[in-house]
Amino acid sequence: MKKLKITAVLAVLAFSPFYANVFSGEALLIVNRVADAIKWKSESIDVGNIPQGKPKIIRFEFTNTSSKPIIIQNVAPSCGCTTADYTKTPIQPGKKGFVEASYNAAAAGPFMKTVNVTTSESKTPKTLSFKGTVTS
Repeated sequence: MKKLKITAVLAVLAFSPFYANVFSGEALLIVNRVADAIKWKSESIDVGNIPQGKPKIIRFEFTNTSSKPIIIQNVAPSCGCTTADYTKTPIQPGKKGFVEASYNAAAAGPFMKTVNVTTSESKTPKTLSFKGTVTS
């Protein structure tokens, strides 16, 4: 009986008005605005089979769907076998930008790599990925 009373009290607290404003609508709007600021053409690319010994360039394109310029602040490949390039100038509203990853296809076999992109719209990096198979 004591457990039932404790459970009932916890249930009342869980649904009480005290918790109603913990996640305000304003916080959710901010998350949606950041998510809507950049529209990626693709966040994951399968490059298929690529020849060994020839670097492969993978291009991720996006559109600035916000009402202000966006700046790419940092692009970090997941390993030393990948280098990155990106749009260095502010991307104006409605305009396109890019992030390119150049993968050094030195070792034969399947691979999956990521590139983390940080922009002026979000300090949380966006992870882009690509995969394929290096054939000898």
